[in-house]
Parts: sequence; structure tokens; C-alpha cells
Amino acid sequence: MSTEETALQRLQDIGFRPAGTWSLEDGKARCTLTDCASERNILYALVVNGEVMYVGKTTRPLKTRLYGYQNPGPTQSTNIKGNILIIEALRSGSSVAVYALPDNGLLHYGGFHVNLAAGLEDSLVSTLKPAWNKTGAGG
Repeated sequence: MSTEETALQRLQDIGFRPAGTWSLEDGKARCTLTDCASERNILYALVVNGEVMYVGKTTRPLKTRLYGYQNPGPTQSTNIKGNILIIEALRSGSSVAVYALPDNGLLHYGGFHVNLAAGLEDSLVSTLKPAWNKTGAGG
């Protein structure tokens, strides 16, 4: 990666696109999706002030996955951590955006469909090292 090219630019180069934004409503994190809300088998990135902070995947609809960050259950450690980090970023005045890469269904190997999200997430996290991922620089 060149010094001029950001992690977000790299994600956009492979097809990630803006899908929504986070905001604070009565002190709680709320996500408004403008794209990909019903998509399944999707990669998503949480982007704070243009910096990729988290990359994740879900087999559920994107809106369902992100709802987990809005309303984490008591045993959902990833959702609890994500909720806290999103709220902290928003309270500091940062913008928090969601970018998404849906599976277009075109990737096949030996006649079998390859789940793009499952196949690409590990490589993105290990290469880009988003701070909020467990394996990232700050995780």
C-alpha cells in the first residue's frame, strides 16, 4: 500500500461503498442504512473520520448485524465493545460511517460458490489492521 493510498481507498477500490451512518439519539448509537440493508453474506467496515476502524462479515442481513451493535445483549462481547467504541467516537465529534461489500454471487471455485465475505475478511483484517478488530493494531 502506498503512503498516499488509505485503507478506505483500498476498500473502495475492491467495491466497498457507503451504506450508512451512525448517530447519537438520546445517548444511544443508532445506525441509518441507505444501501445494502437487506444484503446477506456481506463484508462491512466501520469508518471513523475516513479511517477504517473495523472490518466484519455477516451471513445475516446487514441491518440485523448492525442492530446488534445498537442493542448488544449481556453476553455479546463483540457487540458490547463495538457499541462502546461507536458511542465514544460519536461523543468526541467524529463521524462514523458504514461501508459495505455485498457478495455478487459471481465467485466460484471448482463449480462451488465461494462466500466472498468469509473468504476475504481475514485477509483484510490482517493486512489493514483496523484498530477495533481483535487482531488490529489497537485490539
